[in-house]
Amino acid sequence: MSKLSNTLTSANQAIGKYRWTICALVFFATTINYLDRSVLGLLKPTLDKAGIFGTDLANRELYYSYVVMCFQFAYAVGLTMAGRIIDWIGTRKGYAIALFGWSIAAIGHAFAHTTFAFGFWRAALGLTEAGNFPAANKTIAEWFPKKERAYATGIYNSGANIGAIVAPLTVPWIAGHWGWEWAFVLTGAIGLIWLIFWYRIYATPVDKLQNGLLSQAEYDFIHSDKDEQADAKAASEKVSWLRLFGYRQTYAFFFGKFMTDPIWWFYMFWLPAFLNGENARKTAAFISMNPGFSGDPSDAPGIISWMLAVAVVYTISTGGSVFGGWLPKRLMNGGMTTYKARKLSMFIYALFPLSVLFASKLGQINTWYAVITIGIACAAHQAWSANIFTTVSDMFPKKAVASVTGISGMAGAFGGMLIAWAAGLLFRHFTHLGKIEAGYAIMFIVCGLAYVAAWMVMHVIVPKMKRVEDL
Repeated sequence: MSKLSNTLTSANQAIGKYRWTICALVFFATTINYLDRSVLGLLKPTLDKAGIFGTDLANRELYYSYVVMCFQFAYAVGLTMAGRIIDWIGTRKGYAIALFGWSIAAIGHAFAHTTFAFGFWRAALGLTEAGNFPAANKTIAEWFPKKERAYATGIYNSGANIGAIVAPLTVPWIAGHWGWEWAFVLTGAIGLIWLIFWYRIYATPVDKLQNGLLSQAEYDFIHSDKDEQADAKAASEKVSWLRLFGYRQTYAFFFGKFMTDPIWWFYMFWLPAFLNGENARKTAAFISMNPGFSGDPSDAPGIISWMLAVAVVYTISTGGSVFGGWLPKRLMNGGMTTYKARKLSMFIYALFPLSVLFASKLGQINTWYAVITIGIACAAHQAWSANIFTTVSDMFPKKAVASVTGISGMAGAFGGMLIAWAAGLLFRHFTHLGKIEAGYAIMFIVCGLAYVAAWMVMHVIVPKMKRVEDL
C-alpha cells in the first residue's frame, strides 16, 4: 500500500498539481454556499421566538416549511437557467455572478421581519445559489481527467460539510451576542472575499498553459481521456435541453437526484429542530418526575448541546464525502471498468442510510445515539453525492456537463420542495396531537430507504452507464 502511495505521489509531483489549487477554490465556494443556506435552520428556534413564523405553535412548522419551499422552488428555477448560462458565458464569469448574487441575498435576510419577507430573501438565495454545483461540476470536468473526478468532486463537495460544521459553532453565538440579523450579514459577507481570490487565480487550462502557470505535462494529463479528446474541439458547441431529454442518461441522473437530494435538505433544515425538540422532551419528562427540581434545566439527564451535535453530524459526513471519491478511484486503479466501479461504490453507500431507520428509537435511549446514526446517513449521502455528480461527466461530453447538472439539480430541488411541504403538514398534524416525535420517525423511514430505491431506478434506466457519443 505504501509503495503504491509513494508511486502515486511521485507521479503527481512529476505531472504538477495546479489543478488541486482550482479544486481548493471550488471547495471554499461550496463551503460558503452551505454556510449561507444553513443559517436559517440553525436560527429557527430564535426566529420562532421572534414571531417570524407566527404565534401558533403548530402553524409555525407549516409557515417555516413555506419559507423552505420558497428556497427550493427558486433553487429549482435557478437550476433551469444556471447550467445553460454557465455553459454560455463560461465558468469564470458564471461562478462569480452566482456567488456575488447569493452573498447579497444572504445579507438581505437581516432586513426581513415577517414570514413573507423571509420567503422573498430565501427565494433570492435559492435562485442565485443554484449556480454553485453546475459551475463546480463544470470546473472539475475542465480541470481533471475521469479517474480523478470523483475524488476531486468528493473533496470540493466536503466543503458542504465544512460549511455545515462551521455554521452551528458560530451562527448561534453571533445571534446570541449581536442579534440574529448580524448572523446573516457576517456569513453573507464572506462570499465577497472569495471573489477576490477567484478572479486572481482561476482561468481555463488553456489560458494557464499559455501564461506559463500550468505545465505541459499536467495539461496533457488533464486531457488524457481518449474518448473526451474530441470534446475539446467541440467545447464551444451548445446543446439544447430538448435534445438532452432524448437520452436515458439524463433521466438516470434526474431521478437519482430527485430521490436523494431532498434527504439532505431535510437534515439541513430540520435537524436542529429535531435535536432541540429532543432536549425539550427530555427536560419536560425530567421535571415531571422531579417536581421539586429548581436547578438549570440543561442539567437534566440526556440533555446535549444541539449546536455541537449538528457540528458532529457534519464532521462525520466529511469523511464520507472524501472516501466516496476514493473508493471508485481505487477500484478503477485496480482494473475495474468505470461504470462497474461507480455502481458498486454507489450501492455500498446506499446501504448505510438504512441506519437512520433507528434514529428515533435510539434517540429515546440517548440523543447521542440518534446523532451518530444521522451522521452515518449524512456521510453516506455525501459519498453518494460525490459519485452521482461524477456520473454526468462519465456519461456526457464536457460541453453538456453544466446543463445536465442543472436539469437534475432542478429535479433535486423540486424533490426538496415536496419533502418540505410533506414535513410541514406532518409535523403540524403531530404537533396538534402532542406527538411530534412520531412525525420525525416517519420522515426517518423515508430518509433511510431513499438511496436503495434511487440506485435501483438508476440501474434500470442505465445498466452500464453507457457514454453519450452523438452529441
